[in-house]
Amino acid sequence: MSIINITKNSVQHSITNHIEVRHHFIRYHIEKGNIILEFVPSHLQLTDVFTTPLGEDQFNFIRNKIAMLKRDA
Repeated sequence: MSIINITKNSVQHSITNHIEVRHHFIRYHIEKGNIILEFVPSHLQLTDVFTTPLGEDQFNFIRNKIAMLKRDA
């Protein structure tokens, strides 16, 4: 959430001094409206299926969202 807030605030904060040029490139495109950042709650993070141990219900929810089909043995 804090990164999204920093990109929406055009004021240069002392905490943003260490941000690399590539991040300023992204910020430029956000200001121009080419990119929109949105918060995604953790239970809707589709990449968790590849990086996090999940319960069966959460795994099935994500699997259905990314259109993976259950393979019959």
